[in-house]
Amino acid sequence: MCYILRMTKTMTLRDANQSFSHCIRAVESGEDFVITRNGKPVARLTPVSNARVLTEQQKQALAHFRQVAREGWPLRSGPLDRDALHER
Repeated sequence: MCYILRMTKTMTLRDANQSFSHCIRAVESGEDFVITRNGKPVARLTPVSNARVLTEQQKQALAHFRQVAREGWPLRSGPLDRDALHER
């Protein structure tokens, strides 16, 4: 079984109120928030399920990363030797 350690972010009730849609998008992506009032925790905003929901842009970035990981970066530098790397 694999566990993912997540950092819980803290925000004030005022900030949560002013950016609620942003908070919901972040929670859909797997983030947790503790909401405080006068410096004291009063609520936790956390995903309903453990499954991470990715935006379309995040899905595309993940697919690109996996492709690059399989194929490697196209550096087009040619073969390197020790002397070329340590030119003076």
